[in-house]
Order: sequence, then C-alpha cells, then structure tokens
Amino acid sequence: MSFIFADAWLITMNESREVLESASVCVEKDRIAAVGTRKDLQRRFPTAEVVDCAGRIVMPGMVNTHTHLFQTLLKGLGDDMVLKKWFTCMTGPSGVHLRPDDAHAAALHGCVESIRSGVTTLVDFMYIHTHPGMIKSVVDAYERTGMRGFVCRGFISLGEEYGVPRELIEEPEHAIGDAREQMLRYNKPGARVQVGVAPNMIWAVDEKGYRLTRKLADEQHALITTHVAETTFELQTAATRYGQTDTEFLSEIGFLGPDVLAAHCVHCKPHDIRILLHHNTKVAHNPCSNMYLASGCPPIPEMLMAGVTVGLASDGPASSNNHSLFQAMKFAALIQKGFHQDATIMTAEKVMELATIDGARAVGLEKEIGSIEVGKKADLIVIDFNNAFMTPIHHPVSAIVYSALGNEVTTVMIDGKIVMRDGVVTGVNETEVRRQAQIHADDLAKRAGSDRFKKRPWRSMGI
Repeated sequence: MSFIFADAWLITMNESREVLESASVCVEKDRIAAVGTRKDLQRRFPTAEVVDCAGRIVMPGMVNTHTHLFQTLLKGLGDDMVLKKWFTCMTGPSGVHLRPDDAHAAALHGCVESIRSGVTTLVDFMYIHTHPGMIKSVVDAYERTGMRGFVCRGFISLGEEYGVPRELIEEPEHAIGDAREQMLRYNKPGARVQVGVAPNMIWAVDEKGYRLTRKLADEQHALITTHVAETTFELQTAATRYGQTDTEFLSEIGFLGPDVLAAHCVHCKPHDIRILLHHNTKVAHNPCSNMYLASGCPPIPEMLMAGVTVGLASDGPASSNNHSLFQAMKFAALIQKGFHQDATIMTAEKVMELATIDGARAVGLEKEIGSIEVGKKADLIVIDFNNAFMTPIHHPVSAIVYSALGNEVTTVMIDGKIVMRDGVVTGVNETEVRRQAQIHADDLAKRAGSDRFKKRPWRSMGI
C-alpha cells in the first residue's frame, strides 16, 4: 500500500536537520518514497491513501536502546532502592518465578506502551531463562504488535555471593549455545526482529562468559549489549576482581567493539570514555532509571564531545516505571543542565537526536531508520499538538521535549504498516493486553513474594 502523510510540521532528522512546515511524506510499501508538497505527491502517487496531518507533527519513530520488557509486570515494586538492593530484594526473586506466559504478557504490554509513546524500535535485554521459550515469548510479542528491534539473549553466570538467586545463574556455554540457536532461528537477512546477546554485568558474568559472547557475535554478526559502570558497586567489584574498571577489563579481553551497546556508563571516567571511543562502542543513556535508582548523573556531554555515539533509553519499567522516551528526552536535557549549571550543555535538539538518528546509529541501523529520508524504512509517528500542554506552540522540537506528556502520539507506522491509527493499536486488543498484564503481574508478585511491596507503610522521608 501507499500513503501520503499530508500537510504536517515535518521534523526530518536528515543530515541538515530540516524542519519543514506544511510538508508531506509519501510511503510506498515499506520505504519512504518522497518528501514534498501534498499537491505534488498526489500528482506523482495518485493511488496513495492520504492521511491528513494538518495541525500535527510528523517525525521519525523513536529508538529505545535499552529495556527489560519482562519488568513491565514489576512497575512500582522497587521504589526507593539502589540498584543492588532493588535487584536482590525484588527483581531477582521475581525473575526466579517468571514463566514464558508472563514474559509474553509483559512484552505485549511493553510493546503497546512503546507504540503509544512513539517508539518504533526496541532493544530488549532478556536475562531471565528459568524456563525454555523466553526469547520466543518476546519475539512473538514483537511480531504481533509490529515492533521493530532486537531481543537480546541475556545471561548471568555468577553472583550468588552478591545476592543473585541461584536459579538465575547459568553456565556460559549453555547460555551462548541457546543464543546461537535463537540467532539461527530468527536472524534472517532484512528481518524486522533480530536476536542479540547480552551478558548482564561485571558482578554477574565471568570472563569466560564475556569471551564466549564476543566469539558468538563475531560468528553471527550479532548485536551485543551489556551493563557498564552503572553504579559504584560495579566499579568496586571490577577493582577487586580484576584490578581495573569494567570498561578497562572489557577492552583488555577484546570484548568491546562497534557492535557493543553499553548501557548506562554512569561512572565512566575520561579514560573509560577514551576506551569507548577507541572501540567505537555505543552507549545507551537511561536518565530516568539512573535517577530512580540513585545511580548518578552520567557524563553524557563529555561522551558526546569526545565523539561517542549515544542513544536514548527508558530502561526496564521496574526502574523507570514506563517506556516513555518523551520523559527520557526531558530528563536527559534537564539533569545535565542542573548538574553542570549550564543551560546550553544539552539542548532539546540534541536529545531528539539521541532518541532518533543517534539511537539508530547505536544499534547499527542508521542507514535504514532514524530519519525521514527517501529510501529509508517507513518508521514514523504522528503527534497531535492540539492540546493544553503543547500549545501555544512556537518550536516543534521544544514542544515535544519540554511540553509534551507523551500521550499525544496518534498514529504510528513501522516498516510501512500502520500499527496505531487515530489512537487505536491495530495488531492486538489493547484492553485485553492490559487486562492480561495485570493478571500476570498480580500472580507473579504473589508467587515471588514481592506482593509485600504493594502494601508498604507510608514513607514521607527515607530517613
């Protein structure tokens, strides 16, 4: 089918970063065919269906470079905890009891939530494998909703002494073998959904796990993602075990490379940033999660000035509590301004780049997605700014980053297919998806014992 998105305020994110008024975009099959005026495109593509976008913004679909979809079922259970306590007291024990049907319900809800907030590409980091079929559960959710992205087969190979539940620990050879099987099953040329590999973090993965990951990624040309320098605990563990930072260690063993997406990097020092740049390793920035878990303020401006590619992310909904990149954009700009006391250090335009074209670059898809340009994949969103929050409007990028709530997205196209139209998700029954997610969330919390966090005493202060 062919579509013309007509008369929009168009944020292209092309190399010139053009923002065009009363512009139109033609989509043929799964590609962007033309950008121009409504009259010209209707003349050139007379059979295309016209989608009236007057009074609306059209922009590229956003790229969420790091989440854990299964954590959709854990929203609000880990409030006011630092990462280690959050993982060992709530998230890890919940993971022990997670089943494939739970993972599927969570992933469906997470994909719907993402589509509703303008995300068209997701990187899921799935490290719970207490039952077979976890990767399939997530991939099936991508397929049902039309989501693009990566489902990364994560694993934990040690950490019981730090509170990691024994049930979550796998032999690296087993985890890598399963990852290879999933890649051979799903990673076809041009596939919208690809499987990657994801060793968890320095205090939960041994050297063998990292080395086997690198070998598999080289063999299968697959995306790697891992947590790096998220908290000071990682740095302390790396120093005790290896006598260096986790970034230095991963560089020394030949793990880092342009196919590695390093999540967080909150505590990377200038030397670590130079290492990331040297290997062309990409970074997934999770501002809401970093604040929620009190992990710290990452040196994103320093990374950008050095030339490191940084994409934006929500992190799992158990540590940011939703999948909104609208919130992540605003946080990404504001925390740096406040921390550095420099109003210009992170602009609205830059965080929109992180959410679109830089996110695409972070996952190796910048030639296919991340901007509205002829020949690229037709991943785009329509935003209705006719509401009390975004108006009066003077600059569309500013309005999106600083004023929008995130529920202004009305229509979403992925791979040339409309997956949400006029606020209605097309691939699944959203009401049933939400109902099933609540059922699975309640049941999982009961099985795991994390339902105790539902009825907590009122806490005005943590001291």
